[in-house]
Amino acid sequence: MAANGDFSFAGSNASVKNTTPNEKGRNGLAKIHTQKKKAEAGEVCHDDSGPTVKAQTIDELHSLQRKKSAPTTPITGTPKAAFGAALSEEERQKQQLQSISASLASLTRETGPKVVKGDPARKAETPKVSSHSHVTDPFHYAPTFSTSDSALKFTHILYNLSPAELYEQAIKYEKGSFLTASGALATLSGAKTGRSPRDKRVVKDETTTDELWWGKGSPNIEMDEHTFLVNRERAVDYLCSLDKVFVNDQFLNWDPNHRIKVRIVSARAYHSLFMHNMCIRPTPEELENFGTPDFTIYNAGQFPCNRYTHYMTSSTSIDLNLARREMVILGTQYAGEMKKGLFSVMHYLMPKRQILSLHSGCNMGKGGDVALFFGLSGTGKTTLSTDHNRYLIGDDEHCWSENGVSNIEGGCYAKCIDLSGEKEPDIWNAIKFGTVLENVVFEEHSRDVDYSDKSVTENTRAAYPIEYIPNAKIPCVGPHPKNVILLACDAFGVLPPVSKLNLAQTMYHFISGYTALVAGTEDGIKEPTATFSACFGAAFIMLHPTKYAAMLAEKMKKHGATGWLVNTGWSGGRYGSGNRIKLAYTRKIIDAIHSGILLEANYVKTEVFGLEIPTEVEGVPSEILNPVNTWSDKAAYKDTLLKLGGLFKKNFEVFASYKIGTDNKLTEEILAAGPNF
Repeated sequence: MAANGDFSFAGSNASVKNTTPNEKGRNGLAKIHTQKKKAEAGEVCHDDSGPTVKAQTIDELHSLQRKKSAPTTPITGTPKAAFGAALSEEERQKQQLQSISASLASLTRETGPKVVKGDPARKAETPKVSSHSHVTDPFHYAPTFSTSDSALKFTHILYNLSPAELYEQAIKYEKGSFLTASGALATLSGAKTGRSPRDKRVVKDETTTDELWWGKGSPNIEMDEHTFLVNRERAVDYLCSLDKVFVNDQFLNWDPNHRIKVRIVSARAYHSLFMHNMCIRPTPEELENFGTPDFTIYNAGQFPCNRYTHYMTSSTSIDLNLARREMVILGTQYAGEMKKGLFSVMHYLMPKRQILSLHSGCNMGKGGDVALFFGLSGTGKTTLSTDHNRYLIGDDEHCWSENGVSNIEGGCYAKCIDLSGEKEPDIWNAIKFGTVLENVVFEEHSRDVDYSDKSVTENTRAAYPIEYIPNAKIPCVGPHPKNVILLACDAFGVLPPVSKLNLAQTMYHFISGYTALVAGTEDGIKEPTATFSACFGAAFIMLHPTKYAAMLAEKMKKHGATGWLVNTGWSGGRYGSGNRIKLAYTRKIIDAIHSGILLEANYVKTEVFGLEIPTEVEGVPSEILNPVNTWSDKAAYKDTLLKLGGLFKKNFEVFASYKIGTDNKLTEEILAAGPNF
């Protein structure tokens, strides 16, 4: 008890005094008087009280947490809103939702669903239907005239959500979605952990019959317009039956003069976040004036196609209709189908504008010199195009226009198998909050990812925005390339570490798209297997490969670019007897190409392939530059060289009959640039 007779509570500003009868509280208890004491000198505690919040309810308090914003790709010098009278926020939202409703319209019923914005879990009341032409309700909808049960429900549109919002949706509603220790979102893509090329089809109509590459060697499997519409109706009906769908409005191509507006409608938060990362993210002003998309994807994910439908061979179907500018995905949740489907679209649309679409990596030196890197899986395209001394323009998809090069995408899609911070520090550090990790395995308690674990699939992937790479060039554009580097991992061990190509040779090897890997090592098979993929991306090209090759040669000639063939594979013998060329040597070769020093070297010509190889490269042993020097068994070298030359010739037979130009001169030049026995 204190000296003055008060009961004091240590550490509190409240005190209880002796009370008089009229100061009694309820039930005869003493009233408690609260008063603030003056801070005493040297007092540790302090008063951190503040004004009370303005909210009157818990819901109102929670609403104060959230400020309106839109996720964007950081772009300097962003253009302001388009010309015309500024729309009110209400009118803009109404137009936006009517546009989405039109996208989701059933072709049979000729109507779209009633669409409202926002998560149904956060809506306490059912949206009210207004009979007035001017909609005042904040949840706008597009009226329909359907008499089915679907007329009784609304489809909620989760529009261009931020990564944080999509994390919440995925973790709460999608089984197999988890937050990893690095902050990335781990997800599962279901039964399909890779693309399904045999299930990808393109509508063959009056236009595409003549324009596209069909037949042997082509990735384009035909379907008719009617079958596409059947599958579209199935996908749209499924999406409209859901309580909510995710809609992304985004861009392709960093060149503002040739930008494509795309809309992705999907059933999963994982797919929405994946495309948020992979496409170019609009600014708030660009989103306000987005308007009608140039191309739309309907991703019904796990919902299968009807196998009794004409042309269907499985429960999966990925369908492109170039006339309607639409893509439908049924029966697969693998997100890469969307990325590569749009790449196929760009392979069709861009050449119509005399722009070359390229499956390549691209970087730029500090002096403005740009290099393109082509290569199939395992050739080192990602590793060699990622250079701390150069700016990364992009890792996979590019356009070469009259303005220079531009990245098609807003992000990177990196392989994760056996990933380590030592070997790939940039990719390792990019796997953080906002990144999607597909099909990886992680430790249950710590949530640390084990990148060596192939339990789900070997094709584990990370999708992240390109600005997560420290030396990314934003905006992702650059001047005309100076060097075009074709990468091959030659497991036969007969191609030189580096060769300088003339234009005809560049076209020949570009069309061939060669690499040789060791297939089936788990079964003890050690015979190298040659792989050819036209234009280093046959699965995605739409026109005949020679058309892309002719455009490449034309641009290289016009802008003075040099072609190079770089072997990152074996030397001194084939796989099993020789050794893989050291990465340090390949990096020295690439450095010499970038600096221009290799152009000044002395060259000799090889037999069979007729390749020009330098006699010396700084930092690289001269004896390995000519592969014949590294083989102890010269006869075995010659036999293997002839075998590889025969494989090239056999692969090229499908292209040899295709005539370019009226006189066929270009075709003859390309054929002459191949192996000569």
